[in-house]
Amino acid sequence: MAGIGLFRIFDPKVRRHLISDEGEVVIDEVRHHWVVFTVPMLEVVLAAALLLTMATTKIGGQPVLLAIVLVLLAHAFWQFLTQHRDRFVVTNMRVMRIRGVFSQTVATTPIARVLDITLKKPIIGRMLGYGHFVFESAAQDQGFREIKWVSRPDDRDLTIQRVIQRTGLRASASVDVLKGDEDSDDDGTGPIGMDSAQEVATTTAPITTTTAPQARPSSSPSATKSIFNSERGNWTDD
Repeated sequence: MAGIGLFRIFDPKVRRHLISDEGEVVIDEVRHHWVVFTVPMLEVVLAAALLLTMATTKIGGQPVLLAIVLVLLAHAFWQFLTQHRDRFVVTNMRVMRIRGVFSQTVATTPIARVLDITLKKPIIGRMLGYGHFVFESAAQDQGFREIKWVSRPDDRDLTIQRVIQRTGLRASASVDVLKGDEDSDDDGTGPIGMDSAQEVATTTAPITTTTAPQARPSSSPSATKSIFNSERGNWTDD
C-alpha cells in the first residue's frame, strides 16, 4: 500500500487539466512501454551488486564505490520519474502531452488539427508490443511531432482514429469534396454534366438498320401502302 501511495505522489494528475464544465473526458491516457525502464532497472541491479560486493568482501576504494552506487541510484530514480510523468492524453476534444518532474510542461492542441498519423513498429517493437507515433499536424513545435515507446500501438491508433471519426471531420471533408465536384460539373464539362451525358448517350447509342419489308399485293382495295421515310426515321402512311 505504501508503494502504491508513493507511486501516486509522482502521478502527473492528468484529470485536473480537463475542461470538465465543457464535458471533456479522457478517452485514452498513454504511458510509456515498460521497455523504457530497462536502463534504470539495470542501474539499480548494478548498484545492488556493488553494495553486496562492498558488504561481503574487503576491497579498497569503498568511498569511491559508494559514490558510484549513489550516482547510479540517483540517475535511475530520475529516469524513472521522467519516463513515468511523460503522458500522451487523448480526449474527446483535444490531445495533450504532459511531461516534466519539477517543472511541468503541458502542450495541447485540438483534435481538428491532427492531420495525418504514421505508426512505426520496429522489429523489436513488434515482438515486445510497442511502437512510435509520428503526427503531421499544426502542433509539431509543441512536442506532438513524435510520441515514442507507446504500448499497444495498434489499439491506440484505432482509438485516435475513432475519436477523429466521431468529431465528424472526415465526414464534413467528404461533403466538401462532393460539393466541389458538383460545382465543377455545372459547366457541362465534368464527367456527370448534362451536356456530357447527352454527348455520351449520342455517341454510344447503337445504330440499328431496319430493312423495309417488301410490299405484298393486297386483295382489299382500301389497303394502304407504307413506305419508310429516311429523313424522319419512322413509318408513315400515304
